[in-house]
Amino acid sequence: MDFETLTIVMRRLALEAGDLIMEIYDAPDVEVRSKVDDSPVTAADEAADAHIAAGLRAAFPDVALVTEEQTASHDLSAATFLIVDPLDGTKEFIHRRGDFTVNIAYVQEGNPVRGVVYAPAKGRLFYTEPDGRSVEEAGPFDKAAPGATRPVRVGTPDNDALMVVASKSHRDQATEDYISRYAIKDSTSAGSSLKFCLVATGEADLYPRVGRTMEWDTAAGHAVLIGAGGAVVRFDDHQPLRYGKSGFANPFFIAHAPGVGLKPA
Repeated sequence: MDFETLTIVMRRLALEAGDLIMEIYDAPDVEVRSKVDDSPVTAADEAADAHIAAGLRAAFPDVALVTEEQTASHDLSAATFLIVDPLDGTKEFIHRRGDFTVNIAYVQEGNPVRGVVYAPAKGRLFYTEPDGRSVEEAGPFDKAAPGATRPVRVGTPDNDALMVVASKSHRDQATEDYISRYAIKDSTSAGSSLKFCLVATGEADLYPRVGRTMEWDTAAGHAVLIGAGGAVVRFDDHQPLRYGKSGFANPFFIAHAPGVGLKPA
């Protein structure tokens, strides 16, 4: 893979998809339908998915592609593939809370090695550079050329005073019970893959997810966190979270900065 080209293409497509999403977000009404699994979907999900998929297929025709809204096209046999969640945090989008993202990632032999996370309503753009290191770009965002960037790096956690981030829409008792095992200075809630990015920037030390997610929900944020020096491990055995699983469903997991004393499941 030409990582220079990959970075340029993923960044541009994420920004373009963000424009499509915001056109619908700013409209007076958003039609919401239910998918087969009862999760919500909107015209924004579908428009962004179609745009990103077309752009990736044109740029990388020989690379397998997995997208949330085109499940029939998933290639389960590929160990290396592109994976897209065109609108992560659809519930946040529907309720006009702003915590939604465009996620595009490149998975190589089960590991998310490059990714972009764009939160158009919040004006935050995170991605991996061609060398794998993660940055946050300052707006306004020119689709043709990156603007000023700053490296993002996980913080040094204090296990007597950890910062925790958890899901805004899926923060349940199981999550609270697990968080209670740590010495917490403060906790916050965020939607979508922004939670990974808050750990990547040092704004949080720990993000436990005790609930269902799919690989397209996590791959881009996972890549950004790795590029910032962090890690994502399975909840049960603390082994690295891997991609390309049959059905693309994730186990429970923990995203964290190195140095956090992880508690057992």
